[in-house]
Amino acid sequence: MFNNRYVRTIVYSRVLLHLGIWIRNYAVLLYVTGLTDNNPVYVSLISVAEFAPIFLFALIGGTFADRWQPKRTMVGSDVLSGLSVGVVLFAVINGGWAALLIGSFVSASLSQFSQPSAMKLYKRHVPAEQLQRVMAMYQTIVALFTVLGPVIGTFIFLKFGIRVSLILTAMLFLGSALVLSTLPQDKKEENNGKGSSFISELTAGLRYIGANAALKTLSMTFAAVGFASGLTQPLQIFLVMEKLGKTKEFLQWLVMINGTAMLIGGAAIIFIAKKLKPQLLLMYGLAVTALCTASLGASTWIGLTVPLLIVSGLFYPAIQSGIQTMLVGNTEGAYMGRVSGAIMPVFMGMMVIGMFLSGYLKNAISLAGVYALSGTLILAGALLLLPLSRISKG
Repeated sequence: MFNNRYVRTIVYSRVLLHLGIWIRNYAVLLYVTGLTDNNPVYVSLISVAEFAPIFLFALIGGTFADRWQPKRTMVGSDVLSGLSVGVVLFAVINGGWAALLIGSFVSASLSQFSQPSAMKLYKRHVPAEQLQRVMAMYQTIVALFTVLGPVIGTFIFLKFGIRVSLILTAMLFLGSALVLSTLPQDKKEENNGKGSSFISELTAGLRYIGANAALKTLSMTFAAVGFASGLTQPLQIFLVMEKLGKTKEFLQWLVMINGTAMLIGGAAIIFIAKKLKPQLLLMYGLAVTALCTASLGASTWIGLTVPLLIVSGLFYPAIQSGIQTMLVGNTEGAYMGRVSGAIMPVFMGMMVIGMFLSGYLKNAISLAGVYALSGTLILAGALLLLPLSRISKG
């Protein structure tokens, strides 16, 4: 795969970009909590600044990504992200810490233009037989930074402070842009958005999803799995305290175990992905995750909880790799940005709804009941994919 110049370059740039994002996120979190004496309102605003752009700009960014040239869009987004961090640094030096939230919002918004463009380049330049392995490798990078990102970000902030953290973030963003600039110039497409309005292109993308059976099914699976994930996301701390009888600090070890398993699973998927259709990979991953999720809610023995977290972590990359491969494989290049921009917010939106309801459901049906419901929804998402099991297309 690394003989492919596009794969190699995009992976290198994503490593720099993810490292910058983790350093920035933890610098902002620790700096703001320190200044506001752990004020939960400001802490929640940090999450809003990081996740709100997915709802606000994913479809808009995806539509523009289809209209613009992908290399130019990605380089421009990374450059603007780096410059925005520089502006934030200037504001922080002058005492305007609230600019940190604005900077996080701007950078996350620009990502909604960059990410679909990366998918377009994969669609154009990665052979179909390598696509699933490339997606698995990308998820391995995400898993790697899930494990190491918090450690690196916290260390840099505690050792050097907010200013050095922001300078490093800006340098990493600009470094990503520099790496991407080495790619060949974009080839002009016949349908590059000229002659049609933005709104007409956006609605055409939605109609395209509605007419594509695989993408419609994937959207419904996303909705079910996103809602299920949201139900359990805020309740992990209660698993530690109520089910295992441990202190809340013990949660970090469980998260690290799960993240390490994700990293190993992602590496394994790179080698086995070409042997399985993406829809089967996704179905198996969801089925195992459903069983593990329901079992975690019932487990009161750490000797069972830890293996369940390891197994679910090992299979999580199968889910992400299967989803991304199906998304790219079943979408024409001209619609790549809009499809990605329309489907990804479905997962995030349903996850937020699940997070909002999780506390109420815990009080109504118990912690184990919520985890059982989450497992059932994940299994339902897997069953929705059954009609696609005969589709040979990625």
